[in-house]
Amino acid sequence: MNNVFVICFIALFGFVLCRPDEKYTSKYDNVDVDEILKSERLLNNYYNCIMTGEACTPDGKELRMNMPDALKTGCSKCTDKQKGMSKKVVNFLLEKKPDMYKKLEDKFDPEGVYRMKYKAELEAEGIKLSRK
Repeated sequence: MNNVFVICFIALFGFVLCRPDEKYTSKYDNVDVDEILKSERLLNNYYNCIMTGEACTPDGKELRMNMPDALKTGCSKCTDKQKGMSKKVVNFLLEKKPDMYKKLEDKFDPEGVYRMKYKAELEAEGIKLSRK
């Protein structure tokens, strides 16, 4: 499953610590994503780090730095577990936090390139993208 926002939320939850030409680290594959999604504070902390680069944890800073590669490569370095957790996060944001999702989309895909590139694949996965 590839999508700019799937990738973005991989980064939000600490899954993308990258070394060139390798998979992203699986060090954070056991993070309790449900716990993060239930906590406004945790969710907002990761979101603000990705959006502004301010008040980032060390892993958040590293993740933010790796975002362009993850977006460009369509999560080709992600583990299957990271992709599954990302799908959960994207679905949550689309259903429960559409304003947050839209701001992320505006920042990371302002021209809709990734949206169009991955739209059919995402819809096949059951992810319904709202109209832009």
